[in-house]
Amino acid sequence: MKPRILFAALLALVVSVVGSAPAMAAPAKCAGVAKTKACKPAPTELARKKALGKKAGKVARAGRNAARLTARGKRVLTGKLAAARRQAARARIARIQIEDEPLTVRLDAFGQPRLSSSAFYVVNQGTGEVLLQQGARHVMPIASITKLMTAIVVLESHSSLNESLTITEDDIDYLKGTGSRLGVGTRLTREEMLQLALMSSENRAASALARNYPGGRTAFVEAMNAQARLLGMNDTHFYDSTGLTPRNVSSPRDLSQMVMAAARYPLIREFTTTTERYVDIEGQVKRFRNTNGLVKNPDWNIGVSKTGYISEAGRCLVMQAWMGGQPLVIVLMDANGRNMRVVDAQRVRLWLEERPELLAANRKQPQG
Repeated sequence: MKPRILFAALLALVVSVVGSAPAMAAPAKCAGVAKTKACKPAPTELARKKALGKKAGKVARAGRNAARLTARGKRVLTGKLAAARRQAARARIARIQIEDEPLTVRLDAFGQPRLSSSAFYVVNQGTGEVLLQQGARHVMPIASITKLMTAIVVLESHSSLNESLTITEDDIDYLKGTGSRLGVGTRLTREEMLQLALMSSENRAASALARNYPGGRTAFVEAMNAQARLLGMNDTHFYDSTGLTPRNVSSPRDLSQMVMAAARYPLIREFTTTTERYVDIEGQVKRFRNTNGLVKNPDWNIGVSKTGYISEAGRCLVMQAWMGGQPLVIVLMDANGRNMRVVDAQRVRLWLEERPELLAANRKQPQG
C-alpha cells in the first residue's frame, strides 16, 4: 500500500475513535449514581405518547371528580337554601297571622283546636278544670322552663337578693355551646341574676345562682327535686338549673303545677312579664328583652311566662294568663317551628273566646 493511502486510513481511524469516546464514556459517567435528567436517554416517540396519555387521563379524572364535588356541593347548598326559605316563609306566615290577620282555628274530630305542639295542657287554675289536653303525662325534656323551678329554689332559700354574684368560667355552657352577654367577671346582684334568668333566659345567670347556693350546685339540684316532690310533680326530674341538659324532664301536667306554684311569688310574676331591661355591665349599658313577645301584646293579660328551647325539647312555652276573668295555665311543648308556640297560644285563646261557656261554667259561684 502506498504511504499516502496508508496515512489517510490511519487518520480516519483516529478521528472515528476520538469522535465516539464521549458516547462510550456516558454510561460510565452515570453508572452508580441516581439517574438525573441529564443521564436519562431521550424518550422515544412511543414513550412520549404514553406519558401524554397518562397526563390526559389524570386531568380527565380530576375534572370528573371536581364536577362531582361541585354538583354535590350545589345540591347541599340548594337544600340548605330551600330549608332556610321554608323556615323564613313559616316565620312570615306566623307574623302575618299574629299581627295582621285573624287566625283561623281548625278543629280535630273531638272539637279541639289543631296545634303544632306535640303535647299541651290547659287548665283553669281556679277550679282545676282541664279545658284542653294532649299527652298530658308524656315525659319529655323541658329546656329553660327549668328556670321557673330555679327561681322558686332561690327565693325559698331566703338568700340576700342584694348580694353580689360574679360570672366565672364555671358558668360557661360547654354542653350546648350557647353564648351569653354576661362575660366572665360580670358582677350583678342575686336579684339581677334572677331577673335575667327569667326574663331573657340567661343561662350563665341561672348557673351562677345555683353555684352560689348554700352547698353549691349539688345541694341546689337536690332542692329543685325536693320542691318537685312537694308539688306532686311525679313525672319530673332535674339535673341542672339552666335546662341545657335534656335530662331535665317533666310532663305538661306537672309543668302546670310548677306554673301555679311560681305564680305565688311576686318577683317571679314581675320578672317573667317584664318586657325589657337595660343593665350596666362593666360600664356598658346592654338591653335585655323578654323571650316571650306575648307579654307586650295588649290582647293578653299574662301573670307568669317562660319559654324554652333545646333541640331535644323543641319550642316550649308555659304561661299563666287571665281569660274571661279566670286564671288559666297554658303549657305548650315541642312546637314545630320557631314561632309556632306563640301561634298555638293564640289559637288556644281564640278557641276559648269562641266558647265563653267553657269559662263561664267553671267560674266559682259566690257562697251564701
